[in-house]
Amino acid sequence: MGAQWKAKGREAAASAKGKIFTKLTKEIMIAARSGADPTLNPRLRLAIVQAKKASMTRETLERAIKKGAGLTNEVVNYEKLTYEGFAPHQVPVIVECLTDNVNRTISNIRGLFRKGQLGTSGSVSWDFEHVGMIEASPTTIDADAEMAAIEAGAQDFEAGDEGSTIFITDATDVDVVCKALPEFGFTVESAKIGYRAKNPVTLSGEALEEVENFLAAIDDDDDVHEVYVGLAGE
Repeated sequence: MGAQWKAKGREAAASAKGKIFTKLTKEIMIAARSGADPTLNPRLRLAIVQAKKASMTRETLERAIKKGAGLTNEVVNYEKLTYEGFAPHQVPVIVECLTDNVNRTISNIRGLFRKGQLGTSGSVSWDFEHVGMIEASPTTIDADAEMAAIEAGAQDFEAGDEGSTIFITDATDVDVVCKALPEFGFTVESAKIGYRAKNPVTLSGEALEEVENFLAAIDDDDDVHEVYVGLAGE
């Protein structure tokens, strides 16, 4: 799953929220290149779901859509870069970046991987599944996650945060499953296409702390969009 770290304290929480908004804005702008109408653009529709969950204002959301769709005079040119490698203790990692300066991003990623090992394309992705990940919350007490997964067309499901469920789908079925889940008692909170580790590594103690610090440093980089890690419990 995409690695996540919980901010501590008001200042840290505000900083984390600002970074989330930056990442969401980039995703919206890139998605909007294929059209500003979310009813005709599944990727944009999913990005809007995530933005609303993060409480992005309507004004900010609409401005990002217009920029990405080329409806303003501003030039937007973000490029997606994917890096593969290992965190300390040979934990596989996939890092997705959205950047307007490739040289800066490459330099930053190389520096961040000094405590790990930066690999080549395909060096760890073989040990991940490229899947859809839909976070949804039950709308009724008797909502059955297993039944919803079967009926909506998901491949699998697992427990999420605060009583939510993560529905795992084929990468091409995210939009279809998102639309179906409400019929079976679940409200979609967020949805994305990402990487799920096939054989996550289990660590504890100082080794786990070392890997988490490594991942947190990568996630903190402004150009980093998503971090996927083959670590049990992440």
